[in-house]
Amino acid sequence: MVHPSSGFRGTRAGVVAGSGSSLQPNDLSAGSPPRIRVSYWCAKGHETQPVFLKMPEDQIPRTWDCRRCGAPASRDGQAAADDPFEDGYKSHLEYVKERRSGQDAEDVLAGALEKLRARGVLPDQLLGDA
Repeated sequence: MVHPSSGFRGTRAGVVAGSGSSLQPNDLSAGSPPRIRVSYWCAKGHETQPVFLKMPEDQIPRTWDCRRCGAPASRDGQAAADDPFEDGYKSHLEYVKERRSGQDAEDVLAGALEKLRARGVLPDQLLGDA
């Protein structure tokens, strides 16, 4: 067990003594590389602004995943507005509906309610069932 006042507390593996903080450079004249913030909009109008190293325009990605809804977002907002899930994206519920029918869902629900009633978690009949 490492003592709480150990010099290793809060350091990363592979850090050598005297390397200083990785957040602040040791050489202040070097500075950080130039960065740019690029705006992307999804079909729902959400704006995402990732930060990239400054690079030629043709190397910046045309699409980016929206941070709020996960749909593809484009820089002009038009290309993504057509159908955000054309690429085959399915929600969890859609996958479940492919594997189970409506009757299967009713059977699973009835079984789960029966188990809860047997354990005494739910009353035998709910107020609305009477």
